[in-house]
Amino acid sequence: MLSYIRVGIKPFLFSDKLIFSFRKTSYTTMVKYLNQMESINVDKDLFEKYKFSVDQLMELAGQSCAIAIAHTYPLLKNSVQKILVCCGPGNNGGDGLVCARHLKQFGYSPEIYYPKRTNNTLYESLLHQCIENDILLLENDVEDIASKKMHQFGLIIDALFGFSFKPPVRDTFVPIINLLKDTTIPICSIDVPSGWNIETGPPTEGGIKPEMLVSLTAPKLCAQKFEGKYHYLGGRFVPKKLEKEYNLNLPEYTGTDLIVLLN
Repeated sequence: MLSYIRVGIKPFLFSDKLIFSFRKTSYTTMVKYLNQMESINVDKDLFEKYKFSVDQLMELAGQSCAIAIAHTYPLLKNSVQKILVCCGPGNNGGDGLVCARHLKQFGYSPEIYYPKRTNNTLYESLLHQCIENDILLLENDVEDIASKKMHQFGLIIDALFGFSFKPPVRDTFVPIINLLKDTTIPICSIDVPSGWNIETGPPTEGGIKPEMLVSLTAPKLCAQKFEGKYHYLGGRFVPKKLEKEYNLNLPEYTGTDLIVLLN
């Protein structure tokens, strides 16, 4: 079975082999989608067996997300429209902080909403780096952002919850999740759309509907329910031994690219 499809495929026979002409690659069914325990174990192996550090993986992940966003929304660069980056207290939020910093370097105008900060030194440093790069940290509450700020944003980055999330959404985050559910502004979710069950997808009462999803390391099971326009895989750092151990069947990245479009 093929591990990918090609946009604009035109198969033909040549010397008893099936040849495909193509314009653009889009990987689909053969890439493994991880359940929650597999995601946790892969992460654990990256840290313990392969000796990656948290900040190292966070930098690679956040940079990959920023590159994917820059590829997808080039018109927001040097635009009056800003990007709202919603960060949670865990690793997903750290990815969002790194992503915001790289977007600023790329010529975009990110602003950060960070409703529950942590006193962890790593996250304090990541936030400090954003502030020193003149990225605005919003002190407004969600109602104030909704009424006074939303018209300024051309994109929202959802970096609230990652693959360790288990419903229900905590009270602190209910207002921002509701805002993301109701907005018409395009949303890019990092790894997992916040509020979704990592294995079964959006909640029965309806969840956020991102236009873009950047899966990290490998896509999670809930990504099979993603109905948006752009699904990228980011983070070109998975050791081949780990890929084989978990049968991830990851697509090949082109050249020196750090991202690959899955659909």
